[in-house]
Amino acid sequence: MSVENAVLDSARVLVEAFGAHDTEAYFASFAPDATFVFYTHDAPLRSRAAYRELWTGGEQDGFRVLSCASSDQHVQVLTDDLAVFTHQVRTVVRTGSAEESLDERETIVFRREAGGSWVAVHEHLSPAAPDTAEARSDKEQ
Repeated sequence: MSVENAVLDSARVLVEAFGAHDTEAYFASFAPDATFVFYTHDAPLRSRAAYRELWTGGEQDGFRVLSCASSDQHVQVLTDDLAVFTHQVRTVVRTGSAEESLDERETIVFRREAGGSWVAVHEHLSPAAPDTAEARSDKEQ
């Protein structure tokens, strides 16, 4: 299997687990030393454990992922063991009793581990450009 296809498969597993709010499978997609930069959080998270703590706190406040759809996927292969995955994501979440639809851009860096599996080592999330989100919304109607 090509590096590109292996990374796409790993990204699919990660996105599906996120969209199903399958916490165990989602966090298993990240290396323990993974780092995270979210526009919704005031500081970078320097480990999977730090992100898991933030996630658990959100769940205690009623946070739940209801769905996640990925589009415009691209893999940039840097080496045989390192690749960058970018895509657009539309996520529906519940916070307490309110549902919210989010349009975002995401970059995930994947590293090949011993044994050949690919894990995410960095995630960067940002809001989609307003014109991009509006164009996607118009196409769906």
